[in-house]
Amino acid sequence: MFKHEKKAFIKFFSIYFGSVAVLILLSGHFYYTEQKQEFLKDENFEMLDYARMYKTKTPKQNTDITHVIKKMDIPNFNISNFTIKEDHFIKYIPHNWLDKYMIIQKPKKMFNKKIYNLQRKIILSQVLLLFIFASISYFLSKMALRPIREAVVKLDNFSKDLIHDINTPITSILLNMKLLKKDENFASNKYLNRISKNIKDIHSLNSNLTILLKENSLDIQNIDIFEIINESVDTYKKQYPNINIEVSSDEYFANINKDAFKQIISNLLSNASKYSKEKDAYIEVFMKNNTLHVADNGLGIKNPSYIFERNYKEHESGHGIGLDIAKRLCDAMNIKISVSSKENEGSEFSLKFL
Repeated sequence: MFKHEKKAFIKFFSIYFGSVAVLILLSGHFYYTEQKQEFLKDENFEMLDYARMYKTKTPKQNTDITHVIKKMDIPNFNISNFTIKEDHFIKYIPHNWLDKYMIIQKPKKMFNKKIYNLQRKIILSQVLLLFIFASISYFLSKMALRPIREAVVKLDNFSKDLIHDINTPITSILLNMKLLKKDENFASNKYLNRISKNIKDIHSLNSNLTILLKENSLDIQNIDIFEIINESVDTYKKQYPNINIEVSSDEYFANINKDAFKQIISNLLSNASKYSKEKDAYIEVFMKNNTLHVADNGLGIKNPSYIFERNYKEHESGHGIGLDIAKRLCDAMNIKISVSSKENEGSEFSLKFL
């Protein structure tokens, strides 16, 4: 199950099962409260019946109820009185017209046993119901995801075919542009230079999308990341000879996908190069405390908190998807990416390997 499918599954399951679970628990609570009140009424009635049998001298059945008769002054007496103590019940019944009352006591032993059995019955019933509805929720969630999965698979296949078909003309154009660069008039032809720049942008977008389609099925291996970094740095040194790009660390092995990590580094170096200063520009790549840092002294970022959002860009030349893709690829490989930046001072991207 892919990451987006897991999120959808968890949300659907949580909402459906959570709603049913709340109803089951509330129903159990109300049933318990109602039954408890019924048990208390039964206890009260049994004590009243005991008093009736005593006054009519009816032989008493086996009972643990006891009583004493005392002369008492109880203002505003109510026959419905019923007191619940920690281990017994108390009820007062008028004995005669000489202010004497029968004080009836009944232990709570049988009542507590009834309550225990009631609680056990409710808990077992609720556990069984929760298990049944959890199973139903699971299967309903899986069924609800099926059409989404089919749609995603169709879109994914269409995107793969489209990118594959686009790759052929892009490669052809790049090869022809290399041939055109051999022409002496190429450097002075602004239209050809503009075409060259745009085709490079399209090729970069195509590379990002190609890797992004593998986001949910990356083959993770333990690889020395600096082999990939040095390869990318060599490429950008050739493209931007005026920028001093330094790699300070030698090796660091991490569980990554080679192509995805290469794309992340490429996106970071590309941004740092494109938005560098005209003079004394530098980019430094170094490792510290399991964290890879890519720092520059370029133009900086106005709103670092938005930089990983899709379509957000601060310059006309950007596309607004490169860093969003970098973030998604980092998440897929369990890498935490963050940035700190100051305008006109530079930026520093950090990739922490978890």
